[in-house]
Amino acid sequence: MKAPRVTLDQWRTLQAVVDNGGFAQAAEVLHRSQSSVSYTVARMQEQLGVPLLRIDGRKAVLTEAGDVLLRRSRQLVKQASQLEDLAHHMEQGWEAEVRLVVDAAYPSARLVRALTAFMPQSRGCRVRLREEVLSGVEEVLKEGVADLAISAYNIPGFLGSEMSPVEFMAVAHPDHPLHRLQRELSFQDLETQMQVVIRDSGRHQPRDMGWLGAEQRWTVGSLATAATFVGSGLGFAWLPRHMIERELKDGLLKPLPLDKGGNRKPVFFLYASKDKALGPATQILTELIQRFDAAPLDAALAAPASPV
Repeated sequence: MKAPRVTLDQWRTLQAVVDNGGFAQAAEVLHRSQSSVSYTVARMQEQLGVPLLRIDGRKAVLTEAGDVLLRRSRQLVKQASQLEDLAHHMEQGWEAEVRLVVDAAYPSARLVRALTAFMPQSRGCRVRLREEVLSGVEEVLKEGVADLAISAYNIPGFLGSEMSPVEFMAVAHPDHPLHRLQRELSFQDLETQMQVVIRDSGRHQPRDMGWLGAEQRWTVGSLATAATFVGSGLGFAWLPRHMIERELKDGLLKPLPLDKGGNRKPVFFLYASKDKALGPATQILTELIQRFDAAPLDAALAAPASPV
């Protein structure tokens, strides 16, 4: 790769000349001599082979080429500054990345609000979000490739912080045979119909969570696909209420009138990796996830103070 002929310091000098209205003003801001600033810009033009400034009276004005290059250089200098800041934060123990694995049934709206509040104080830390189903979350956490995990299971060997429950509802299309019975339904009624279940993304010990042993079973890969199937009249399923609010409102789905078990409210837990201590960014994100898990969705996007 060809080494750049112009340094970041030279681009910063040119920006200072333009932003402050001249060489003398730039020299004062940069705490350098005027001759040093003038030489730096002259050397830039020589290295690039194009004029960047022209003298208009007593004022240095950008040429057309200078205007284009200066605009591009601002992003370059900004990115370099962010890179230096990230290196400084990492030296102080700030993580470059937080890996978060979440059960797909957990309300994404709560995560969006937590991550929105995290962004302004992330200091360049990336978040790698991964969705899994059922035991898939547990496997990812135990494999050591997640820093934080949200699951509805008690994961052996880990201490989780209790979070809010997520309501699951037994639903079917309004024209489904179960609704045509026009009475309270029993376990035996469900056994004669097709149930749509979500495939466990875990590889080692997948679970048929929620399957009742119905005569027919269709297994799909996501909750969204299950909702689409059931909303089209293909079977019944237990689905998270927060995912089907619109379908319920529009009459595409209707709760099954079960005598018991029509609603389930599994409690979710937030887990942290045991392989390493939580860094400052992970601690902040943990607090935000817990805060917005318990808060109404219209709560203010307040963020905790950064750790010292």
